[in-house]
Amino acid sequence: MSAPVALRALRRGFHSSARRLALTRMAMPAMSPTMTEGGIAHWKVKEGESYSAGDVLLEIETDKAVIDVEAPDDGVLAKIIANEGAKNVAVGSPIAILAEQGDDLSAATQFAEDALKEGAPKPKQEAAEEPPKPTEAPSKPAPASQAQSVPKPEIPKGDRIFASPIAKKIALERGIPLAKVKGSGPEGRILREDVEKFKPEAAAAPSASASAESDYVDLPTSNMRRTIGQRLTESKVQAPHYYVTVDITMDKVLKLREAFNRSLAEKDKAAKLSVNDFIVKAVAKACEDVPEANSAWLGDVIRQYNKVDVSVAVATPTGLITPIVKDVGRKGLATLSAEAKALAKKARDGKLAPQEYQGGTFTVSNLGMFDVSHFTAIINPPQSCILAVGSTVPTLVPAPETEKGFKTVNKMSVTLSSDHRSVDGAVAARWMSAFKGYLENPLTFML
Repeated sequence: MSAPVALRALRRGFHSSARRLALTRMAMPAMSPTMTEGGIAHWKVKEGESYSAGDVLLEIETDKAVIDVEAPDDGVLAKIIANEGAKNVAVGSPIAILAEQGDDLSAATQFAEDALKEGAPKPKQEAAEEPPKPTEAPSKPAPASQAQSVPKPEIPKGDRIFASPIAKKIALERGIPLAKVKGSGPEGRILREDVEKFKPEAAAAPSASASAESDYVDLPTSNMRRTIGQRLTESKVQAPHYYVTVDITMDKVLKLREAFNRSLAEKDKAAKLSVNDFIVKAVAKACEDVPEANSAWLGDVIRQYNKVDVSVAVATPTGLITPIVKDVGRKGLATLSAEAKALAKKARDGKLAPQEYQGGTFTVSNLGMFDVSHFTAIINPPQSCILAVGSTVPTLVPAPETEKGFKTVNKMSVTLSSDHRSVDGAVAARWMSAFKGYLENPLTFML
């Protein structure tokens, strides 16, 4: 469901008795079929400002990405209910009041209160709200002189720090405390350049309290990180994992890749095949040979897919995400390489659309570029298999036909994690044999 359609579907009007207003409630839209809550990353339009159809009203943080929400038609942002930084806002909860051009906005606050009273849960804000008034037993009124001498309690100021999303992201990556950064934006808002220019103060002689405070840093968990933890815990606990490892000789892939890249460079210098492109293609070919591995455990049934949609794990600043290269079996190496690179960039920028990371029939996780020789991966449910790919390293192997009796070949170790409920050990072994065969004879991709 697109952002404008979701927004239009969730808008509901409230009209005053004078019928001179067209104030409308804007509710938290469902950016995907499985979304139940989200966060408010950034409002692009301020209260009282007008906007046109197609303008981005705000950015919503889901469990996988930050998604723009566009306006379906012209209007005015009369009142913001869920401020920037609000977390765990349930789908359908009111987040703003919209109006039409020329409307009297004086009643927007009351409309917002009425919207919250309708039963939708109030979003959790990072800022501290006005503290609840203590319940006091009824007592006799104090004399006027005594009442004047009692100071009024101060309302504590909220501890929320106003900063742009990119400033928060950079500060989190560099370990910079936003509380110590002076913002140069409107009303002291911390901007990207403020974080980049921040220089920590020279450390004074450490005291006992300062030493205790520097022992650790608590990093807040994002919606994405919480979802990753929940899903992978469920997968590891509920799915009976088992692992099959093989070593693959990659010499022919490396030579073919070199030849292809020379040819591609003549047409487009930016085009370049990676080893992972060959791996993804070999995954699809092996799944075509052993379709039992291209499946999902759904409880009552095992769903076996006719197309191979490969989820490729990509590391982002907020966690791991798996954009999907769809129908890999019918695509050439150059096409799937371009698609994989474009999806990886969108993933790192947090701009993936829900349909670009939800679904998939088989997952590949490659840590070879980090000089990791071997690892095991947790299955991405409800998929049945995930392939963990290590680095390619020169290895001595026996070669009786040579003068020395040995030779050096490039070996890559891969481990297939399988769900024993849907994929038996013999099936995993057949799949690995097919996968190994394609990579050791990559010209079969062309057949």
